[in-house]
Amino acid sequence: MTSPERHHLLADQRFLREQLATMPASAVLTRISTEARLRAVESLLADIPPDIPSTWPPARARLTFSGAPVIDSHGIAADFGMRAVSSFSDAVAAIAASLSAPLAATGPIPNRDQNQMLITSTAIGSFGFELEENRSADSPLANDPGVATALDRTRALLESTFGTDEELADVASETDRRALEKVRAFLKVLADNDATCALQHADHVVRFSDVEQVRRSLQRLAADNLREAHDTLTGQFTGLLPLGRTFEFTVADSMQSIRGKVAPAVEGITAINRHLGVRVRIDVLTTQVGRGRPRYLLVRLPEWP
Repeated sequence: MTSPERHHLLADQRFLREQLATMPASAVLTRISTEARLRAVESLLADIPPDIPSTWPPARARLTFSGAPVIDSHGIAADFGMRAVSSFSDAVAAIAASLSAPLAATGPIPNRDQNQMLITSTAIGSFGFELEENRSADSPLANDPGVATALDRTRALLESTFGTDEELADVASETDRRALEKVRAFLKVLADNDATCALQHADHVVRFSDVEQVRRSLQRLAADNLREAHDTLTGQFTGLLPLGRTFEFTVADSMQSIRGKVAPAVEGITAINRHLGVRVRIDVLTTQVGRGRPRYLLVRLPEWP
């Protein structure tokens, strides 16, 4: 359990207690449900050790390559190696930056220096590199696990390209559009050079079996297969799970009930549960892969009437 997760749980606990304190006696079923949610949150809090560190060690990953530019475990074409690692580092930095705010369509990536990766060693067993987050313990981002989260999301996005349209949409819908372009650029470097890679972060590994799989993944992330659009919907919220950052919303025109996620940069989301049933307009990023079901990402809190 990390410190940010503990803060989310404490926020959920306060919110649920406030709900119970103001809930009318007639709302019997709602009270039972809310009390059950509160017990679950308090059970999770009870399992948290009191000495959670406020800082994290630098994130680490192992990125190895095979294919045309690689000569067994002896060496790798310098031009390819530099471009591949640079484009991978760009993708991780973009995803890390997008966790705190949406990225502008152009211009520098925020906190690029703090979120980039260092090559600390060559990988043993096949040719590649040991990578480490570029920061020291006194860095302004030392208490922010953003790069570790970005590495995990990069791995999850690459892995989701092996799965169904639904699985890819789930991950892609929570990934900033510009960050997605950076991941596409990394895959294009691999495909253009007839190369594959394996990425290991923590206890998880994603591995491309051959160059054709790389090309299929690149194709699945292409704009004509992974379609994104900014939409405005009118209706009312019917619920929010703050810890999972999942909302339910009924669209007024069709009375269709949709479920979506709230973007990581959106703060104060518990306000949604104080405005259930209120007619509002919301801004969402709609993501659809192939003919799969659309995914919705709430990009900002609405202006409540």
